[in-house]
Amino acid sequence: MSSSPVSDSLRQTLEADGVKYAMAGYVDIHGCIKGKFVPLKHLGNMLGGSELYTGAALDGVPQDISDNEVSAVPDPASVMQCPWQPELAWFASNLHLDGAPFEACSRNILRRQLDNAAKMGYTFNLGIETEFFLFRDNGDGTFGPISDRDAGEKPCYDPRTLIDNLPIMDELVSAMNTLGWDVYSFDHEDANGQFETDFTYADALTMADRLTFFRLMAVEIARKHGAFASFMPKPFANRTGSGAHYNMSLADIDTGRNLFAPDGDDLHDCGISKLAYHFTAGVLRHARAISAVIAPTVNSYKRLVRQGSMSGSTWAPVFVCYGNNNRTNMIRVPGAGSRIECRAADISCNPYLGAALILAAGLEGVREQLDPGAPRRENMYRYSDEQIAEMGVQFLPRTLGEAVEAFEADPLAREVFGDAMFKAFVDFKQAEWESYHSAVSDWEIKRYLKMF
Repeated sequence: MSSSPVSDSLRQTLEADGVKYAMAGYVDIHGCIKGKFVPLKHLGNMLGGSELYTGAALDGVPQDISDNEVSAVPDPASVMQCPWQPELAWFASNLHLDGAPFEACSRNILRRQLDNAAKMGYTFNLGIETEFFLFRDNGDGTFGPISDRDAGEKPCYDPRTLIDNLPIMDELVSAMNTLGWDVYSFDHEDANGQFETDFTYADALTMADRLTFFRLMAVEIARKHGAFASFMPKPFANRTGSGAHYNMSLADIDTGRNLFAPDGDDLHDCGISKLAYHFTAGVLRHARAISAVIAPTVNSYKRLVRQGSMSGSTWAPVFVCYGNNNRTNMIRVPGAGSRIECRAADISCNPYLGAALILAAGLEGVREQLDPGAPRRENMYRYSDEQIAEMGVQFLPRTLGEAVEAFEADPLAREVFGDAMFKAFVDFKQAEWESYHSAVSDWEIKRYLKMF
């Protein structure tokens, strides 16, 4: 059993807190946690990469069954004691292969882009708004909101349905704060059973770790209460879907100063700096490819529509454009300024891959000093497709198939992902799209079974 001063000190701290087991956690292509548990006395071995995995057994980890196993090497700084199960501690881990970082590991892909940002003198800060659903199984194969109250067509910010779900939300928010995430708001969203938590931003790697862990934590806490948490982007056709809006800024790597805050260089009067406009332009240049990663499921594109909500709006972007406090743009500059928000991302995304590709695109815009042009300040939903085309504004992809085509055609996607992960992502998502089209839906049965 190996040990070091770091592992010995960490083990003693965790033992004092009642931890019995440690998990070296990493993610598959979906951003879902995988890993093994080890008794705490073996923590030193685990920190050294003792836990091995067959990549071919997982979705989107590009290995053959004949390849050497990958090892999970934990990041000691990422450790989180599971609030719902305190005898377990989770470590975000980087995959290694043959003693070197595994190129196709999601966390390594993000770290490479963060290294590129650091070489330019930047830290990438990220805040992700977590929208999700809490449901109960009805016992007949159906599901529904936990609350039995009818919140009507506009349930957004409804305190009654939030109160009905408060036992789960209280435990979840308390757990987040125990971990030091500083939740400053939570609410009932625009669909029955839909909730959002907002907590303080962090560097992008920390935030990606937190979103990954959040989904596991929400699932486990909801299960304790006889419910389940869903991160499906749009469970109901006539209600809004769940986003995971990326709130982004670059900071000076030495001083931490927010470089998206304007300092006499607000080109388009949106409340951000020239650097932020360059970053925005880079993201918009690669927006259609980025969509495949931040909106990665068939269901994601049923959220990214103009209409499809009883409340009168989907609140989701459809166009490749930006503007100030305008929620119909892909990139919004919130009223307080000094950051930009990507509204196309949804809660099913792999946050490591999403953050990596957006950051790479933004840095390209900075290096080339791109200009995103004039902002769109109006409600873009009100324009026809013809009017949008006359403006020269592109549409975001309308299906997963279209998004994957854009991803495959964009050289930046291959550069960021590396050859193996690029091919794995394209192959997996194309297969997902083809599988969807070969399935017979309830809509088809209802429409065609007795039509002729």
